[in-house]
Amino acid sequence: MHKLLSALAALVAVCGLAAPAAMADGPGSGTPSVVSVGDSAISGEAGRWAGNTNTSSGNVDALGSTAYWDTATGEAIPGCHRSKASEIAIGGGVASANLACSGARTYTQPYSSGSDFKPGLDFYDDGAGHIGQAKALQQYASTHNVKLVVALIGANNYGFADIAQSCVIDFLTSPTWWKDYCYDDSSVSSRFTAANQAAITGQVAGAFQNLRTAMRGAGYADNAWTLDVQTYASPVPPGAAIRYSESGYTRQSTGGCGLWNRDADWANGTAVVAMNSSARNGAAQSGLTNARILDMSSLLNGRRLCENTVGLLEEKGVPSWTAAGAADKSEWVSQIRTTTTLFGPYQLQEDLHPNYWGQKALRNCVRQAYNNGSPRGGTCTHGTGVNANGEPNATLG
Repeated sequence: MHKLLSALAALVAVCGLAAPAAMADGPGSGTPSVVSVGDSAISGEAGRWAGNTNTSSGNVDALGSTAYWDTATGEAIPGCHRSKASEIAIGGGVASANLACSGARTYTQPYSSGSDFKPGLDFYDDGAGHIGQAKALQQYASTHNVKLVVALIGANNYGFADIAQSCVIDFLTSPTWWKDYCYDDSSVSSRFTAANQAAITGQVAGAFQNLRTAMRGAGYADNAWTLDVQTYASPVPPGAAIRYSESGYTRQSTGGCGLWNRDADWANGTAVVAMNSSARNGAAQSGLTNARILDMSSLLNGRRLCENTVGLLEEKGVPSWTAAGAADKSEWVSQIRTTTTLFGPYQLQEDLHPNYWGQKALRNCVRQAYNNGSPRGGTCTHGTGVNANGEPNATLG
């Protein structure tokens, strides 16, 4: 037998043939895997910070200067901020891939001088190593056993960063006796017309169809994997639940939540609702039979930025993020920082995103959604305390 094998090996060598590479994993076999695609709210933006403070940043620095490194030497795509606290890394023998990118829209924004590459949920490929998230998913899935894809997309199609900036500028440049609201600025309200919402919903539906195409291209039947369409969590409470008065500018100078009550109400009642409607309706319009809704819209409630149930570390007498009970007393959303409050090591793009605690709560929910390899959707809410993994307790109902 040994001589026969040797002869066959020699024949392969002489004929210039290559033996097929052995694959431990691949579509439908090997170690199960979960994948995240989308924008900053799922990539892990702000995951470095466990709560907020106006004292030393070291008191809330949970992950350090390498928080966003997804390679041994830095970021695979600069600015994507795929943090080590990101929700998709559920562990427990399940492999994961974070393909999401901070700033992403449904479509790719190519690299250009002065701006980072932002892969969308498409098949973009410039031939220079820059590819869209759908193409990246197809490549990953072809050599891994993907059971669950979690997608969160659409906020940047609406212009999330520009909206937040408008609200803060209006707050800082108008007095309490003549409030200038952002919700009725034409540059903001025009983003939420029925026509624009319908257009963005169509873009989101197309993005989900791209994910299906990617998985089919990688060799998966539609019933071999699940798409969990995630909704956005509300980052700020309604105006009445903000713990700082509208008088003066303490909301921004201390709390980092510079917006008027009425704009906070609008953010919860219109902006977040519209973004989540595009996710839900986009899933329905896509025609994907394996899509489920993973509702995170109220997960942060009670722990939101400037909410009256939590506070800065110094307001709650918490010395650092590692102190007992810190997760229950801290904010789970990163402060909005302006030119007067933005200083290293904080970064502007971290503003108004779920931080370390928020992301760890999201991770707890995603693990429950994975459901030991039988993925499902549901609505997730937080509890109190943390589990053995250091994640805030949460329930997926």
